[in-house]
Amino acid sequence: MHTQYEIGVIGAGNAAEGIVHGLLRNSVLLDDRIIVSDPNEPRRRLFRERFHIEVTEDNRQVAKESYILILAVKPQVHREVLRGMADLIREDHVLVSIMAGVSTRTIEEQLPGIKARVVRVMPNLPMHVGAGMAGVHPGRYAQEADLLRAQRIFDAGGKSLHIEEEGLMDAVTAVSGSGPAYFYYFAEAIISGGVKAGLTEQQASLLAKQSCLGAARMMLETHDSPKDLRQKVMSPGGTTQAAMEAFASKGFFEDVEAAVLAAFQRSRELGG
Repeated sequence: MHTQYEIGVIGAGNAAEGIVHGLLRNSVLLDDRIIVSDPNEPRRRLFRERFHIEVTEDNRQVAKESYILILAVKPQVHREVLRGMADLIREDHVLVSIMAGVSTRTIEEQLPGIKARVVRVMPNLPMHVGAGMAGVHPGRYAQEADLLRAQRIFDAGGKSLHIEEEGLMDAVTAVSGSGPAYFYYFAEAIISGGVKAGLTEQQASLLAKQSCLGAARMMLETHDSPKDLRQKVMSPGGTTQAAMEAFASKGFFEDVEAAVLAAFQRSRELGG
């Protein structure tokens, strides 16, 4: 069936914005091959003015006129959204879901009568700057080409990783989906400590941000483990050791582990 748009995005939130930005920035698609729907007029206007793409408040129009449908709505409303367009979903559609906790089987079961080709993806916010990370899992009816199409979409915003066991997608959500927020929170704490030590907020912010950037690049480019790199910074009896001892006394490592597991559990609850 001929479709006017290659990709239709249901939902115009921050994640959808990052996806569309990556596709256009890397010329994966031209702007006339993407359409986005959202009930919120200011969000539609932002997409229209920033990306010069077609926007609508009608999800059914997107379903009718697009080949790949990216489901970018909150998991709490996904049943209502799918119910509103289920009769329009065809077997040649590829449904790419970025809804946290919602399994491919849950989506398939809401589209009776067809073998819905669903690919579940968990991206993260840094795709806005081309440094995102996405876990990608194909549902039982998805073809290999569907998986590759989904990976191409998210590689435009950074990197993607094929996750073979869907049960691990909640762990992906907890580690990389929510992970940037942990990192930003840590940076907030570093900046606050710097200010208490006498720096201005502007000075502490620049020092912390550049240090975080450099640390992340070293993990990626040297291939040393975080533990090995930490030990290279820390000399016996020095300032870094004093900081590490303070972390240990407060149970910092265990607290971060607990936070990741809390996010993991919440992802599972959202899918229930």
